[in-house]
Amino acid sequence: MPENTGRTPRKSAGRGSYAVGGARRQKILDTAVDHFGQWGFHASSLARIAHDCGITQGGLLHHFRSKEDLLLSVLAQSEQHDEESLFSVDPDSYADYLDTLVALIEENTRRPGIVRMFNVLVGESGNIGHPAHEYFRERYARVLRHTVALLEEGVRRGELRADTDCPAVAQEHLAVMDGLQIQWALDPSSMDMPARVGAYLRRRYAEIAAPQE
Repeated sequence: MPENTGRTPRKSAGRGSYAVGGARRQKILDTAVDHFGQWGFHASSLARIAHDCGITQGGLLHHFRSKEDLLLSVLAQSEQHDEESLFSVDPDSYADYLDTLVALIEENTRRPGIVRMFNVLVGESGNIGHPAHEYFRERYARVLRHTVALLEEGVRRGELRADTDCPAVAQEHLAVMDGLQIQWALDPSSMDMPARVGAYLRRRYAEIAAPQE
């Protein structure tokens, strides 16, 4: 039998250290969102992000290998949130999907930093050499494919008109949503963004909805 030394067994540091590391990593990601949203990718610096996190640049690089790695990690986190909101459950109708889009816009009004960052990085990433160029190209293609598939299913189900131009409608929806988010980010008091997006989507839906017998 092991000798009882009377000492209190030392707790494993593993779980606590993981929690601290996870919290620090999240703080870096949140701070990076603000920096990328204000200055874009190229004008942001790891040194300033680390300073605002209260750590050294070396401490930041312990979690993220480079500024490019940090950028892509920020985008991956945002992507995961949107996928869980938009793609985790198949809607019963295209009208239900539009309600989900409006709910996401409503949530984005409570995440202005994410909206600003998205707007800035989309603009920057039009240059092929930008580290987020491929990410945004693939993201738009994926969202469009998903929306077109839902529109086509609505046509097959008889919910939408048979002559609906599904790719065109999907592109319009995405363009209007992103365009209104840019205007809102510049001046949040200028509009009720969820209401404005919802009004557009309802009007467009009425145009493509199949006639009720």
